[in-house]
Amino acid sequence: MGLKEEIEAIEEEIAETPYNKSTEQHIGRLKAKLSEKKETFERRQSSGSGGGGYAVEKHGDATVALVGFPSVGKSTLLNALTNADSEVGSYEFTTLDVNPGMLEYNGANIQLLDVPGLIEGAAEGRGGGQAVLSVVRTADLVLFVLSPFEIDQYERLHEELYKNKVRLDEEPVQVNIRKRHKGGINLTTSDQVSLDDETIMGVLREYDFVNADVTIREDLTIDQLVDALQANREYLPSAVTVNKADLIDPNYVDTVHENLREHDIDPEKAVFISAEKEKGLDSLTETLWNRLGLIRIYMDKPGRGIDRDEPLVLTEEDNTVEDALDKLGGSFDERFRFARVTGSSAKHDEQQVGTDHELIDEDVLRIVARK
Repeated sequence: MGLKEEIEAIEEEIAETPYNKSTEQHIGRLKAKLSEKKETFERRQSSGSGGGGYAVEKHGDATVALVGFPSVGKSTLLNALTNADSEVGSYEFTTLDVNPGMLEYNGANIQLLDVPGLIEGAAEGRGGGQAVLSVVRTADLVLFVLSPFEIDQYERLHEELYKNKVRLDEEPVQVNIRKRHKGGINLTTSDQVSLDDETIMGVLREYDFVNADVTIREDLTIDQLVDALQANREYLPSAVTVNKADLIDPNYVDTVHENLREHDIDPEKAVFISAEKEKGLDSLTETLWNRLGLIRIYMDKPGRGIDRDEPLVLTEEDNTVEDALDKLGGSFDERFRFARVTGSSAKHDEQQVGTDHELIDEDVLRIVARK
């Protein structure tokens, strides 16, 4: 039996095994074994084909991957939002390569990547899908572009990304492991963890953990445990836009909303647009900004005053003065003495702060450095 057949056999066994407490340990071992075999299969595929995906260099302050099936209007949307010039047609597969464009908003440069239309089986390499998905994994945000008449595409796209180790709108569960030379596995879990200890131990052994101190503080599923042990998943935020909204008959609006809810998409949070008619693009741009969690820092430059035209763009997660120094580059980090901040993060105007001070959107920052 070849590796591909082994994978299919394990998947079939998992599908046919009812999940309950008595089967939990067995399913845990199967899922761990399945994940390992898939990793091996992908490495062999990559090696045999020369590997690689699309070589798209990241530019700007953040990158958004436009994900959708062929002919949902991604190329038209990219051209409407940016200075790109993507070939557009009414037939499938018009986007044959990854096409980047730059969206300028709030002083930030946001790179948009129009990737070739995903099809089912992409994660297994069908239609060059793995190369496409490799681009998505490097993005900062996934934007699903859907047709109002085929909302069910969302679930299929979501599944392809999941198969390619992309976890959307969730945080990784922390599993702390410290290897030892002997003593077996010493497992410590909090009261929040619902998985049986033997199930966790079985999964750990599938990953060749024999002697280790393992600590788990939060509840998790078997799949989340496998993800944590593989340590090669990408955790990304996502947003949804429904294109061609101008074609929706008023009597069909409620149906579209219901179809969105069936896939756990809040119609109030999905952005309805018409890329061709350039309707709803302002709302979409604002949504991208908010989902990326970008913030603007206005630099107070010696002798030139406050530059509000070209702000330093950080994220809500990487928002300290030290992060600002890293983004500025040069020798600022070596020559740094202190900073002065005016804005929402400061207790008063011109507050003197150190590198650990956390900045907030539209703060004014002045760096005082040694000459």
